[in-house]
Amino acid sequence: MINFTIKHFRYFDALARIGHFGRAAEACAISQPALSAQIKELETLLGAPLVERTARKIRLTTLGEEFHIRARKILSDVEEISELARLAGGPIKGTLRMGIIPTVAPYLLTAIIHRLSIEFPDLEIHPRETVTQSLIDDLQQSRLDFVVAALPISEPSLREFALFDEEFVLVRAQKDAAQPVPSPDRLQQMKLLLLEEGHCFRDQALSFCDISKSDPTLRMEGTSLSTLVQMVNAGLGLTLIPEMAVPLETNGTTVSVAKFAKNTPKRTIGMIWRKTNPLETQLMELGSILRQLGQARPGTRAP
Repeated sequence: MINFTIKHFRYFDALARIGHFGRAAEACAISQPALSAQIKELETLLGAPLVERTARKIRLTTLGEEFHIRARKILSDVEEISELARLAGGPIKGTLRMGIIPTVAPYLLTAIIHRLSIEFPDLEIHPRETVTQSLIDDLQQSRLDFVVAALPISEPSLREFALFDEEFVLVRAQKDAAQPVPSPDRLQQMKLLLLEEGHCFRDQALSFCDISKSDPTLRMEGTSLSTLVQMVNAGLGLTLIPEMAVPLETNGTTVSVAKFAKNTPKRTIGMIWRKTNPLETQLMELGSILRQLGQARPGTRAP
């Protein structure tokens, strides 16, 4: 029997994902020589190379690619065993790794952490904020326990728990405040400011305006809702933002905010976790708390 260790699997997983010895070692909080030694030891145990080494990056061998798939499954199982241990102690405690999208985090994350610290004093939340696809990848690879993002995700292996609905509003220059709210067709012809590629809110705005993702029309982009509102404030165009973001993002600006009279664009925000997660009962309880918090914010309602 080959004497593999969890450390072997963790270090090889980091190297396979990152593709660079130095950066993988940094992610594992060890030195590069130590990581190299662990990978070499793993290859010796297997009797075959797992990576092709070049000056700038590494490439997995055929065996390396297959080994990585199996290693990820083993690491996922280990994570779920850890969750079972947490279940044995009663109320949820320890570290809970949470993912949240950038168009929700600034308006809800502080309230979530504050409320959960009261409800579960032995629970420590580790949040990660990034775009939806990165969060879902981390969730499926057991690097996160749950994600707060826009639904649906429609992944068979994941559970979705709706928290609240919120409408989108139009943000435009103050001088246009008295003008009728443009229809989606009219918005297609205007200087619509969008979030950069990768944000689900960008795709939702494009869908409402019936604009193809591959539309070559030049549209200015921003990295955050705050940037978009500031661009509107500077007279560069108009944009859509979720209603929950209005109090924070429009504070100190001279922009105007208008609601759509009909066919109002909206999104559903929910919690997502792996169906195999042993903490499902506790996550449902957390979901009920987050649902209350979300529905108490401006511009939100029950899904």
